[in-house]
Amino acid sequence: MTKRKLERFEEMKEFGNVLQPAFDEVYQKDFRLKGRWNSDFFENDNPVVLELGCGKGEYTVELARRFKEINYIGIDIKGARMWKGAKKALAESINNAAFLRTRIELISSFFDTNEIDEIWITFPDPQPKNKKKRLTCSRFLNAYQKFLKNNGIIHLKTDNISLFNYTIKIIKHNKLEIDYSTDNLYSSIIDNEILSVKTFYENKFLEQGQNIYYVRFKLNNKTLIEEIEEDE
Repeated sequence: MTKRKLERFEEMKEFGNVLQPAFDEVYQKDFRLKGRWNSDFFENDNPVVLELGCGKGEYTVELARRFKEINYIGIDIKGARMWKGAKKALAESINNAAFLRTRIELISSFFDTNEIDEIWITFPDPQPKNKKKRLTCSRFLNAYQKFLKNNGIIHLKTDNISLFNYTIKIIKHNKLEIDYSTDNLYSSIIDNEILSVKTFYENKFLEQGQNIYYVRFKLNNKTLIEEIEEDE
């Protein structure tokens, strides 16, 4: 590990907007803020929105900057990247942005029933060889159901057509409601301030002439989400 990364990890220990629980604190256990994010952390009753795989935290910070009436939590396991967004939020006194360093596989340990209003999944690893690790697979969707409000919104932005198509298929297979989808976000007719926010990687993809795929859908918590066959 480089000296720079070590320095960032040490600095983040003092960041009031970053939580870094040890694995044994949350593995098959409830985190101390589960069900208490509004009362004990944000100290308000505003909606709570997650960004999964937040990377450098650009989306979390920018959304929190623009929408003060909403609380945002960026989640990622890579702390050296997260440091940038967390530091910027502190420097600008953006108090409705928080960062949680953990594995998304452990997400059920952190949030309680109906605690989350929306989820953003921004340019995740498409996991071409292992669909069980895709953040829109049935395994994760069933985990999100446990804490996302009924018919809560999930947003996926990706440059990967295979992940986009897979997600559309699993949505349709499970008869979930699609609010909007496009295979070329910035050539579509949609005019949305939130969608205009771009991550570091998104800008790189656009510079390379790649399309950005986007789908917004509702996840109900009434039925178990079924996986699909790859060729479905």
